Amino acid sequence: MSAAATSPFASSPSTPPAGVAQDELQPSAEVEKRISTLRQGSGQASLDTNGNPPANPVRGEAALRVCGLVLVLRPSFSALVAAEEELGPLFALVERAAAGGLKLSEMAGLFWHCLGERPAGLTREAFSDGLADGGMVAATPALRVLLRQVLQGR
Repeated sequence: MSAAATSPFASSPSTPPAGVAQDELQPSAEVEKRISTLRQGSGQASLDTNGNPPANPVRGEAALRVCGLVLVLRPSFSALVAAEEELGPLFALVERAAAGGLKLSEMAGLFWHCLGERPAGLTREAFSDGLADGGMVAATPALRVLLRQVLQGR
């Protein structure tokens, strides 16, 4: 038995795990490169279109995949005011949604105003078409998050 195996203390971060030679450890730059490659090619919603972390539900954000892009919806005060200017009172919008009467154009308008960062070249028309192509079922989780923010606030 080695001294490391009987020690009650955990090894330091610079010490390789038991049975792994020091030269078998990968340099941190190589590990970071592999992580970056995995994130870029994973197709998961692990990063938004701009390489930012995913939506933060604690902040009331929601992720939405449209046109093959992962977009983050951020219902900031200014975004909700802009949506209200276009769509009318937000409480009425919530009531229409609860009654099943929310129009696709209203959902697209709310989402458009709440986009955290719009990718270059993404027009509202292309965004709305992509939203329709993805279907309302795919957009419902993001809609639920935004409507909850309208009712609860932060």
